[in-house]
Amino acid sequence: MSRILIQYLLPLIGPLALYLIYMNFVRRRAAKAGDDIPAIERTHVFWSVIIGFVLMMAGLVTLAVTSGEKPGQGDYQAPRMEDGRVVPPKFN
Repeated sequence: MSRILIQYLLPLIGPLALYLIYMNFVRRRAAKAGDDIPAIERTHVFWSVIIGFVLMMAGLVTLAVTSGEKPGQGDYQAPRMEDGRVVPPKFN
């Protein structure tokens, strides 16, 4: 669950949440000062979602490049039966 949160949800929703928090702050400050309250623009929401998508993809690419075994390293043991039970596959 934490992998899904860190790799997918946080980078995707983070910029949108930051934009909405910023707009909430700006709208409150404008209301206190008696100025016109700015609208939440669709274009800014769109770009915050695009930035989140780019961050999510960058995180996934970085994880794929920097982790795991090198190709050809390790021996794969297929699943097998031992003493009447299935032993799951693994790399040695």
